[in-house]
Amino acid sequence: MLLIETIREHVLAVLPELFEGSFGPSDFQVSQTKPEFEGDYTVVLFSLVKKLKKSPDEIGKLLGEKLTEKYPDLYTGYSLLKGFMNLTIAEPYWVDMLSKHYTDPCFGKGEMRNQKVMVEYSSPNTNKPLHLGHLRNNFLGWSIAEILKANGYEVIKSCIVNDRGIHICKSMIAWQRFANGATPESSGMKGDHFVGDYYVKFNDAYKKEVEGLVSQGMKQEEAEKEAPIMKATQEMLLQWEKGDPEVIDLWRKMNGWVYSGFDITYKTIGSDFDVIYYESDTYLLGKDAVEDGLAKGVFFRKDDGSVWIDLTADGLDEKLLLRRDGTSVYITQDIGLAKKKYEQYKIDQSIYVIGDEQNYHMKVLKLICQKLGLPYADGIHHLSYGMVELPTGKMKSREGTVVDADDLVQEMVNISAQHTQELGKVKDFPEEALQELYETIGLGALKFFLLRVDPKKKMIFNPEESIDFHGFTGPFIQYTHARIKSILRKEQADTGYTLAKTGLLPLEKELLVSIEQYGMVLKQSAEELNPSVIAIYAYNLAKTFNSFYAEHSVANAESEEKKQLRLRICGMTAVVLSSSLQLLGMSVPERM
Repeated sequence: MLLIETIREHVLAVLPELFEGSFGPSDFQVSQTKPEFEGDYTVVLFSLVKKLKKSPDEIGKLLGEKLTEKYPDLYTGYSLLKGFMNLTIAEPYWVDMLSKHYTDPCFGKGEMRNQKVMVEYSSPNTNKPLHLGHLRNNFLGWSIAEILKANGYEVIKSCIVNDRGIHICKSMIAWQRFANGATPESSGMKGDHFVGDYYVKFNDAYKKEVEGLVSQGMKQEEAEKEAPIMKATQEMLLQWEKGDPEVIDLWRKMNGWVYSGFDITYKTIGSDFDVIYYESDTYLLGKDAVEDGLAKGVFFRKDDGSVWIDLTADGLDEKLLLRRDGTSVYITQDIGLAKKKYEQYKIDQSIYVIGDEQNYHMKVLKLICQKLGLPYADGIHHLSYGMVELPTGKMKSREGTVVDADDLVQEMVNISAQHTQELGKVKDFPEEALQELYETIGLGALKFFLLRVDPKKKMIFNPEESIDFHGFTGPFIQYTHARIKSILRKEQADTGYTLAKTGLLPLEKELLVSIEQYGMVLKQSAEELNPSVIAIYAYNLAKTFNSFYAEHSVANAESEEKKQLRLRICGMTAVVLSSSLQLLGMSVPERM
């Protein structure tokens, strides 16, 4: 049990002994004491003051004395400050925690619970390679999945591939017109880059045709509809939907090129999935839900035959479910896929990692599923995140101004190599190990930079800033871990040594208190679906360790007792840093 939960239980146990009435967890809060005040954990008394109609000092004095009297092995004292009671935890607690867990890789992680969660992320289009925005999406989704696992959930990682539609046909038409039979192999290109180039070529050709029609006197809007290449693309989409063998063959061939490219990128960035859905298989799903909604009176049919739902009473608008020709729209497909996921896996929760431009769509999806009374409706959760921008502004795929994921990863590796060589501490590394280190640092810097920001916030990505070895970065934490491992290679803790229960110096205790918080951080990160909670914690833990190490020698400690204590503190810090970074998808080097 987390210490914060133990304190909560103790407070709940003594309150009825001191005051009349019934009490619950909502009557007070427990939090870590702020560094500027004496104590380790704070009980916030304001709700009790209102309920008991007594002064905060009177409540705090009675509560503090009762806790220290009833649980003397855990609490050595308390102090009061304007509605806050700060408890001091007995030193033996910290030493016992250290002795039990300093080599425990599962420290802080939750017990298994009977809850199944699906996390959907990535969702690429098969007309272009993955870009910087996809990286934030993949890193968020993968990390959330791992954080939930660490909290005892059974997790299924899923991806929906957008492999059909007008955007795919644009690349196909451009390839037919401009490629002269070229392939990724003949061009020496990754398949996703190859196809993405033809998406840009389509846009270039389309703009020229529109400009030409406008110069002949046609209005802009009409020219955009009448451009020959656009009309050919729309015809190709109709042929695909009719199952034209030639179109289907080209579609399969070009998608195959893209999938090969995606696989390389996913392997490089460490993204994986337990199940992949394809829009070409799911776009007809959901029509049975429409019939069910009509029967229940949730949906209505207009005179032209189209099917709608009226959400104006919910503060939204009317939403189309089926067009008048009977074809479905995205929301219909999403209802059908949500049903399929539930039937396949019986999930308790379905988390969609999708950018904040889809907030309205996801709100409508959940609301429609709830109105239909579907068993998975309440479990739908949209993890909305802000877009990633560059210092120069937004990216546009069709204009070829996106930051390609592969290029960015390679740039990060190159910057990592430059910074590492400047430090001059890896001259004895063999070439293969050196390259692996550059990749570990470069990719780790990228992941940490994209995950250290609350998902809800937009962010600007700066490659150079992300790889600073001394700032709020992944490499700073990785370097701290490598430093600890260097200490432990020279000296190892004596497992048979029994530590004294008292005598902790301030920085020793500060480190142990910070380490003990890890379980609470994992829980908070899962509840908020927010990896930045772990990123910030890991950075602060690394900072505290560096302060401790600057102040106190380990190998030349003032006594054998202190040496063994500090070696265990080093070991446990390394365990927690490694665990934290792994949940962010980062590797931890043994040497740097």
